[in-house]
Amino acid sequence: MESRLALVRRARRMNRMLHETYPDAHCELDFRTPFELLVATVLSAQTTDVRVNQVTPALFEEFGDAAAMADADRDRLEELIRPTGFFRAKAESLQKLARVLVDDFGGEVPRRLVDLVKLPGVGRKTANVVLAEAHGVPGITVDTHFGRLVRRFGWTAETDPVKVEHAVGDLFEKKDWNQLCHTLIWHGRRRCHSRRPACGACPIAAQCPAFGEGETDPVKAAKLIRDPRR
Repeated sequence: MESRLALVRRARRMNRMLHETYPDAHCELDFRTPFELLVATVLSAQTTDVRVNQVTPALFEEFGDAAAMADADRDRLEELIRPTGFFRAKAESLQKLARVLVDDFGGEVPRRLVDLVKLPGVGRKTANVVLAEAHGVPGITVDTHFGRLVRRFGWTAETDPVKVEHAVGDLFEKKDWNQLCHTLIWHGRRRCHSRRPACGACPIAAQCPAFGEGETDPVKAAKLIRDPRR
């Protein structure tokens, strides 16, 4: 059994090594304002950041703030976001949250988690993304990649996103939370894939209890590395 102290040291060592591998890790959604980030994050459900970034320039040109989004023609809104999938449900969520922003927050995106999660279509993951990226508030964003990796790393056995958030947050200083999330998400998208991780080309292979779940041959593993931005 790994002691608590040993786990903290190993987790922080792995994070340092991953940060050296991905020094430029950042949010891959394009945005200029907190409202644009909120909308982009809602749209990113069940699709890729690349696809969202292809859609949002035209979307924000027509409906770039909460008031414009709230009053948007529904058919036009659905047409613009159709490539992201589930466009009818997303359009409804976007217009509902835009109306709440206008009615309750003067059209501005709130800076508190408790307020953000009350917005239609906004869960804790989306709220943490907005707080971290738009307002600089430390938070743990548990998306599919993050949850899968921290369990694979043996940092926690929890599966509930909120429990994962707290368990992993306890291993690191708050000042490191936001960058930690970016680093792990980049690693999950590029090397530590769900079905066939590139174990043989992984910088933290020696620290990972799941080494061997994927391809261990360095040459073959290197071919599994991909850049989701392309």
